Amino acid sequence: MRLVVVSGLSGSGKSVALHMLEDLGYYCIDNIPVTLLKSFVEGTVKTTGSAYRHTAVGVDARNQPVDLANLPALVAEFRESGIDCEVLFLHADRQTLIRRYRETRRRHPLSDSGAGLQEAIARESKLLEAVASEADLSIDTSNTSVHELRELIRERVASRRESQMSLQFQSFGFKNGLPGDADIVFDVRCLPNPYWVSALRGQTGRDPEVVGWLEKQQEVQDMYDSIAGYLERWIPAFVASNRSYLTVAVGCTGGQHRSVYLAERLAERFRGASEQVLVRHVGLTS
Repeated sequence: MRLVVVSGLSGSGKSVALHMLEDLGYYCIDNIPVTLLKSFVEGTVKTTGSAYRHTAVGVDARNQPVDLANLPALVAEFRESGIDCEVLFLHADRQTLIRRYRETRRRHPLSDSGAGLQEAIARESKLLEAVASEADLSIDTSNTSVHELRELIRERVASRRESQMSLQFQSFGFKNGLPGDADIVFDVRCLPNPYWVSALRGQTGRDPEVVGWLEKQQEVQDMYDSIAGYLERWIPAFVASNRSYLTVAVGCTGGQHRSVYLAERLAERFRGASEQVLVRHVGLTS
């Protein structure tokens, strides 16, 4: 039995995530009051029928604050009863949310006659703090398209088997800011940069010419060995603590060369040790 609680900020992609899970065979229900969640689970997920074996529910900030604060304890109760329950939290930066609302001309669910859009977003963030802090997987959709988000849900959530940890290596560029969904961040801006080699500037860390150049740099290999050694030491501890997801972010200046190369190499190294290893390159357009 598997239950995915989908929550997050309005405009961050909760509906997209639920629709994707529904397309993948999950029984989905949106905007369920937290006070009804326990009775809903008793009548669906815990029954013997196969229709509810994989279920997802959407929970948003229109619940009472005390109910949202109690959601983590309710999730823990589900787990103790034998349900593989996890919390997926979606978010985006404030300017992205404002832009999305202006483009769609939709009304924020917490907007009222006395509150503007920015105030509603800030209020919603505050109300969902308890849920966000206990999320098993947090996804920052600020720079993620609808198609990319659907793929992330398919690859990370739906494809993960019970008692399996999903390990994702993510490259990014510091010039675009820190990723909001990383658990561990490594800064590799101190390494030799292929950007300053004119023949390599337009390529990426996945191209053979860049790979060959970086492999000749001893500092790059030392950094790779150090990061890999750290993760080999500590990933088993995350697994032992029943973590379902771990996102390791590697950042360089632009997210095009060094971080991409290292994310790819690290993913290749850990594929033999973990059943689900994924790679995502935030700074690349293709």
